[in-house]
Amino acid sequence: MSELAPRRRLVAVAQCTATSDPQHNFEVTRDLVRQAKACKAEMVFLPEAFDFIAASSQESVVLAESIDGPRMSSYLDLARENRIWLSLGGFHEKVAGKELVYNTHLIVDENGRIVSKYSKTHLFDVEIKGKVSLKESNYTAPGTAIVPPVDTPVGKIGLGICYDMRFPEFSLSLVKQGAEILTYPSAFTVATGLAHWEVLLRARAIESQCYVVAAAQTGKHNDKRQSYGHSMVVDPWGCV
Repeated sequence: MSELAPRRRLVAVAQCTATSDPQHNFEVTRDLVRQAKACKAEMVFLPEAFDFIAASSQESVVLAESIDGPRMSSYLDLARENRIWLSLGGFHEKVAGKELVYNTHLIVDENGRIVSKYSKTHLFDVEIKGKVSLKESNYTAPGTAIVPPVDTPVGKIGLGICYDMRFPEFSLSLVKQGAEILTYPSAFTVATGLAHWEVLLRARAIESQCYVVAAAQTGKHNDKRQSYGHSMVVDPWGCV
């Protein structure tokens, strides 16, 4: 008897333009998740800062909530109501007792339970004269550890966030721990995205021999911030 071929798994990779209005952003996300469910996706990957993109570091700290707060509860309910897994890449998690946030990636199962949590270790501080100036470390505390890959219906997922993709040792560490899919939810700037976005993602896929999933913010968030977009999935051969 011939062996049955493994069933193909369907994922949805979201792209959105977050603003400083968390409720509006949730409503956009809710619609995207419902569309993904209607298409029979088993998991939805959301970009970095899916909850909001503020106009200043001070506003980011003010708007941030704890993971136990009502904002995250809404996203957990969304997963439960739609019976779908979510990759929530880049939640602004308030740091207790400090005027800082963690940039936190969470994996949520179809029952609305958080099954993995990673806080971004490589913070994005860049100054390109006349193009972009952004210093994430002004308001973000770095994470302290790479977390083990987590089992999901679509494969074993290694969690990263945006700037982490520039560090090959990071992805190779996840592969050594059994990752089959690497995730880099992002809010890439236009200047760096035009230069490096696709080539970095393809490089991480080829060297690791993993699939790479990169959900991205796109468009103009406010007068100071614009994202490159171009959400993509890359296979182990480096094909988009």
